[in-house]
Amino acid sequence: MARVAGVTLPSDKQVWVGLTYVYGIGETTSKKILKEVGIDFTKRVKDLTEADEQKINSFIDSKCIVEGSLQRIVTGNIKRLKDIGSYKGVRHKLGLPVNGQRTRTNARTRKGKAIAVGGAQPKAASKT
Repeated sequence: MARVAGVTLPSDKQVWVGLTYVYGIGETTSKKILKEVGIDFTKRVKDLTEADEQKINSFIDSKCIVEGSLQRIVTGNIKRLKDIGSYKGVRHKLGLPVNGQRTRTNARTRKGKAIAVGGAQPKAASKT
């Protein structure tokens, strides 16, 4: 069980895929890290030696911003946008899409479950 930046990597995955489980490391960054450190991409996480883990950890500590510190930076940036009252900050406050996506349809992930509005269906005929 390899631990990188405080995250336990899944042992049956290839190393480049396993590194993407760390917040702030995607496919490109993962491959770049492994290339710099000199570890084969296709090697499995369970086959990593302690020295390999140490190389990866030291590289990430020195050159990458990941996990908690990155989340703090992102949260701070969003808070700043909210405080200055920018358009993007207002959209964050309202829980709506921020980058110009449409909201008439779609946007369910951001807006949440749809709420039925009364009077949307025609009234049923009643006997008099």
